Amino acid sequence: MFEQAQLLTFFDVHIAPWALKIGIAIIVFLAGQLIANFFSRFIGKLLAHTKLDKILVNFLQSLMRALILVMVLVAALDQLGVNTNSLIAMLGAAGIAIGLALQSSLQNFAAGFMLLIFRPFKAGDFVETAGTSGIIDSISIFSTRLYTADNKEVIIPNGAIYSSNIVNYSSRKTRRVDMTFSVSYSDDIRLAKSIILKVIADETRVLTDPAPEVAVGELAPSSVNFVVRPWVKAEDYWPVRFALNEKIKLAFDEQKITIPYPHMDVNVKNIQ
Repeated sequence: MFEQAQLLTFFDVHIAPWALKIGIAIIVFLAGQLIANFFSRFIGKLLAHTKLDKILVNFLQSLMRALILVMVLVAALDQLGVNTNSLIAMLGAAGIAIGLALQSSLQNFAAGFMLLIFRPFKAGDFVETAGTSGIIDSISIFSTRLYTADNKEVIIPNGAIYSSNIVNYSSRKTRRVDMTFSVSYSDDIRLAKSIILKVIADETRVLTDPAPEVAVGELAPSSVNFVVRPWVKAEDYWPVRFALNEKIKLAFDEQKITIPYPHMDVNVKNIQ
């Protein structure tokens, strides 16, 4: 009987309180997981109706769930009698140390966050940034992947993109093709201009509004230079540029219009 009484006393004094604390801690942790999952899904559904990128939405969901789970863990440990003040201080110190060690990564993370919010470009756009040009393939939190015109894959840290100029060639529906054609001073510039205008008029991909511009841009040392500025759809820029170069050259050849080479007159005097 005495031993049974001792066991009951030991159970009441030591085991029962700890069993209760552990049970409450487990309940708090499981309930916290349910709450974290609920709020994560709620944030996802709420942000799905906005214009935010899916990558950013998924990240915010994960961030919300992680923050709630950290608070739940602290609450569960508090139920077990752990000094959570010391734990929070340790987590803060660890966060500062990790932040200093990953400073460049955090810069890329912040830049990626801003790129996904303000969206200066999207997948499929042709852009020039950080000394590279190509078609955007994907945008992640830390880096952006693009493919160059010759199909090379380039991965650029988001920090380098956000700190440099971004030229988006796909953001507008139309683009102006800026070209220069030179003719000889001995040629009829009115005929040359009419040839250029006819070639442009025959090119169906050139837009009529805004109207194409053809004008004498410069009287250069060796030639008369025409500036040619037709407008096209953004996706037709390079095909039209290549086609006009070829067609105007062939039209000049047919009408005996000369595209001069740079030259210099040298006079030699024979001094006795």
